[in-house]
Amino acid sequence: MMLSRAKPAVGSAPAAGDRRRKKGKKVPQLEELLALRDFTGAIALLEFKRHVGEQEEDTDLWIGYSAFHLGDYKRALEEYEALTKKPDCNPDVWVNLACTYFFLGMYTQAEQAALKAPKSRLQNRLLFHLAHKFSDEKKLMSSHQNLQDITEDQLSLASIHYMRSHYQEAIDIYKRILLDNREYLALNVYVALCYYKLDYYDVSQEVLAVYLQQVPDSTIALNLKACNHFRLYNGKAAEAELKNLMDSASSSFEFGKELIKHNLVVFRGGEGALQVLPPLVDVIPEARLNLVIYYLRQDDVQEAYNLIKDLEPTAPQEYILKGVVNAALGQEMISRDHLKIAQQFFQLVGESASERDTIPGRLCMASFCFLLRHFGNVLLYLNSVKSYFYNDDTFNFNYAQAKAAMGDFSEAEEAFLLIQSEKIKNDFVYLSWLARCYIMNKKPQLAWKLYLKMETSGESINLLQLIANDCYKMRQFYYAAKAFDVLERLDSNPEYWEGKRGACVGVFQMILAGREARETLREVVHLLRSTGNSQVEYIIRIMKKWARENRVPV
Repeated sequence: MMLSRAKPAVGSAPAAGDRRRKKGKKVPQLEELLALRDFTGAIALLEFKRHVGEQEEDTDLWIGYSAFHLGDYKRALEEYEALTKKPDCNPDVWVNLACTYFFLGMYTQAEQAALKAPKSRLQNRLLFHLAHKFSDEKKLMSSHQNLQDITEDQLSLASIHYMRSHYQEAIDIYKRILLDNREYLALNVYVALCYYKLDYYDVSQEVLAVYLQQVPDSTIALNLKACNHFRLYNGKAAEAELKNLMDSASSSFEFGKELIKHNLVVFRGGEGALQVLPPLVDVIPEARLNLVIYYLRQDDVQEAYNLIKDLEPTAPQEYILKGVVNAALGQEMISRDHLKIAQQFFQLVGESASERDTIPGRLCMASFCFLLRHFGNVLLYLNSVKSYFYNDDTFNFNYAQAKAAMGDFSEAEEAFLLIQSEKIKNDFVYLSWLARCYIMNKKPQLAWKLYLKMETSGESINLLQLIANDCYKMRQFYYAAKAFDVLERLDSNPEYWEGKRGACVGVFQMILAGREARETLREVVHLLRSTGNSQVEYIIRIMKKWARENRVPV
């Protein structure tokens, strides 16, 4: 079956001249390739003309332009730098070179080149962005005042709003431009990205769909769709969205490939983080943050701190992560300085106008109050967002601790038992608080079971001491006696004997009052006999006398 024909199936043969014209495809003109945004084709055509000696005056300029728009900034840099060295260099080349430096992250060189260019709107927009990069508010405002009410300038202003986390302001500008320019479909992606940053993932999906209907293979849009799925559903759903993108990403679109690799690590819960993220730390801003999160999850707090200590936070997520790292390091090293820094970061985010009424903002205030041990306020903030975290182990762990610290042991026990993470359930903080909740809720036998499951260690001895003292305080003398007995066997500290003696007498009192089973007396006598103290025989004699009179076997 013929999929294409060199000549019609019917009809007379064409003239000789026509045959020559139709022998091959017509070579496209540069203007056609640029209009189609076929920059690879444009570079191929321009290099061919350069090779065969048909080079026009602005060929080098167009190669630089095409390479820049293709994302090959190093190639564009070579072309523009070569042009600036020519005596008859067009002054406008300097602003093109400055833009290239900017996209390569060479901001100082970008500013130097931009200042050599004649004044123009493009130069002002570039200086506007450079002022943001340098955190120079004075220059930023100066460039801001020079912006005009034209599309390019307004788009530049919207991007600065976005980078300064003023997402609603950016959305307002994009929507205003879209009202007058419906054909600017790509702005829907920017609006969707802003909604994503505002945690409105479902709204982001709706806006994004408008663009994907027209451009279904867009790398940026498909990647954002995958990120929305990750937030709305899970990593597997997000990874499924990226599958087609991974297959179709072109070799020339290196940034797209790096972005996909980065996000796959996130979607897979950190799998392959050490292989993928370190080379991307200075390429994708989130790579550093996600690598810090990976180290925190691996309990490598020092490595996480080393990676983030020199980062100057500019976004709420960066402030929060620095707070978390300092809090973790402060608790590990028992360092007041790190804990104080963590408090400052949490308070800064939690009380900021933009984050105060957001979920992260309230969680920050909860963390701030937690470190100050103001547990009443902790619960105030956590209760306001509790419905969003029913199955979140970390949230339930903190919520349960705050409840227990406030004496609400019943709800604390419920929250502790919702936790599924084995890592948390093996944490001594979890075990000790849960044991205390069991004891306060009159379930000392469950606290004792927690101890029996532990291997002998410093933590198990600490748990025994907690059980012994809390049970004694709550008049649960039987388990207090058992705990003090084990402690006495491990350490001949006279305080343990005194505790054991008091607990055993307490059990006897409870039996006399009819609040403890009489059969328990046999075990109490056994516990007392394991001690070589002179008081033991006297106590046992009294107990046995009562047992004989009441026909209780001992």
